[in-house]
Amino acid sequence: MNGFPWAAFAQNLAYAAAAALTVMLVTFAVAVRKGLHRVVDVAWGVGFTAVALVSFLASAGEGDEGRRLLVTVLTAVWGLRLAAHIAWRGRGHGEDPRYDAMLAKAPGNRDLYALRMVYLLQGALVWLVSLPVQAAQYVSGPLSGFVWAGVVLWAVGMFFETVGDFQLARFKADPGNRGRIMDRGLWSWTRHPNYFGDFCVWWGLFLLACDSGAAAAVSAMSPLVMSFLLVNGSGKPMLERHMAERPGFAEYRARTSGFFPRPPKRSG
Repeated sequence: MNGFPWAAFAQNLAYAAAAALTVMLVTFAVAVRKGLHRVVDVAWGVGFTAVALVSFLASAGEGDEGRRLLVTVLTAVWGLRLAAHIAWRGRGHGEDPRYDAMLAKAPGNRDLYALRMVYLLQGALVWLVSLPVQAAQYVSGPLSGFVWAGVVLWAVGMFFETVGDFQLARFKADPGNRGRIMDRGLWSWTRHPNYFGDFCVWWGLFLLACDSGAAAAVSAMSPLVMSFLLVNGSGKPMLERHMAERPGFAEYRARTSGFFPRPPKRSG
């Protein structure tokens, strides 16, 4: 692990934490003003973009220029697309039922409870999950096969997220599909193409840090945490509990992969 600029990286951790906290506090102020805490979902992608940009500026003169620019651009493209999609999807809607249910149990002030349990927690997760983005900025030396494998994996993830979201939005826009289960396109290969896409994006970004053993070691927790959240945490399980009562979901679940894409099972 010799050669890694630990002092500079330690400073970056503080800058990244400040960036993530600032995004969440600004979002909290907007949410209180609007009376809608669902806007915090938009801040998720914005927070990662802010951390990537702050890390890029803080690491000037430390890591490989090409790697620094690459990891920053890939993170910002992913984060801003996600933020824009969530903002577009939520336009004209009231509070998210998830936040309504959570805040109904709040002891005392609902907004302060949301600040503690949603905004500050998400800010901490942004800081933790973004560790590969921060660490890769401080890796020196030429770009290896790890980097190009990471770019390919990131691209696969972006494809699944972007196309999956587009297909779902088009499906929901048809009034004839109201109450039906989306089981077409990528959604016939996996019940969660957008979550699988997130999984690929973050393992891909992790690979960009793997030319340094130190950077890889310090950031390995990131894709592991993201994978856990998507597969066993607030991603797939929460959404499927919400969908379980819909007509046709049991049949869809029986024939379609729960996460990793594969051809749908034949009925009968």
